[in-house]
Amino acid sequence: MAKTSKKDSAYARAGVDIDEMMDGLTAVKRMVKRTATKGVLSDIGSFGGLFEAPSKGHVLVASTDGVGTKLKVAVMAGRHDTVGRDLVNHCVNDILVQGASPLFFLDYVGTARLSGRIFCDVVKGLCRACRENGCALLGGETAEMPGLYPRGEYDLVGTIVGSVEKKKLITGESVRAGDVIIGLPSSGLHTNGYSLARKVVFERARLKIGDTFPGTRKSVADVLLAPHRSYLKAVKAVMSEVRVRGMAHITGGGLVDNLPRILPPDTMALIDRETWRVPPVFRFIQERGKVDYDEMFRVFNMGIGYVLVVKKRDVATAIGVLRAKRERAVIIGKVAKGRKRVSLSP
Repeated sequence: MAKTSKKDSAYARAGVDIDEMMDGLTAVKRMVKRTATKGVLSDIGSFGGLFEAPSKGHVLVASTDGVGTKLKVAVMAGRHDTVGRDLVNHCVNDILVQGASPLFFLDYVGTARLSGRIFCDVVKGLCRACRENGCALLGGETAEMPGLYPRGEYDLVGTIVGSVEKKKLITGESVRAGDVIIGLPSSGLHTNGYSLARKVVFERARLKIGDTFPGTRKSVADVLLAPHRSYLKAVKAVMSEVRVRGMAHITGGGLVDNLPRILPPDTMALIDRETWRVPPVFRFIQERGKVDYDEMFRVFNMGIGYVLVVKKRDVATAIGVLRAKRERAVIIGKVAKGRKRVSLSP
């Protein structure tokens, strides 16, 4: 069957170029293959990815998430090699909360018209993060849908599957009053709160993407596109030394809404906001946007991207392990008797 030229293709004239999509897939196959791990049983391009099941006694843990409107900042900056890292790391952290290590990752890219360069940059970020987290990029979907997405923009979503030994599954059920809450620093906004952040930074403060971000020596692009951190290696090191009772990934909803997800019904979290220094990006958004301080703690992570709950007697060991991994871990609060909520002070 003769190949239809772009000039003759009705589908291309309607906005979908199959040839460019296939060329893009061919270009990234080598990158994706370098993420393969021991359990991978298929090459990219099959209708379904194959991965060998974990051994008996393991539980599969899965999560799906997206990058949100941080993608608009990537488009403004013309920088697309970090959002893939954002997505993988976010998903890795989500299943890490239950003690799981990632096995494989699947991505979805939806756009009005595929740009081969942008697609390759996005996949480059996905592959880098998959290699860093020891999981395989097993496959995904790329969809061109003109009329659904604005021209020049795209959506990025991912699904991760990991596993954990059933006896090592962490649910938060064992959290008790008297336990200590340890916070790990974020690298910035991570992937949450960008609708508010963009409004304040670009509309109210009228900053440009290449301007220096107030309170820093970095550009607006560098600050807003700082990759979402993965806490996998540091947290796994702690789990090998002490029994972690509960963990939370601080995403949309901040400490206020995420910590209660792992608390038993008769407990509450007491958080001391003076135990860490809130990074400049959050202080700027609060001041220039005139955002209430308590609301800031529900929209953003405010500098704490991940928390662990351990017994009081295990705190010194946990902190020591984390600092050996170059984590600036800090005790940010404790668990007390209460009604499944977070109390922020002062």
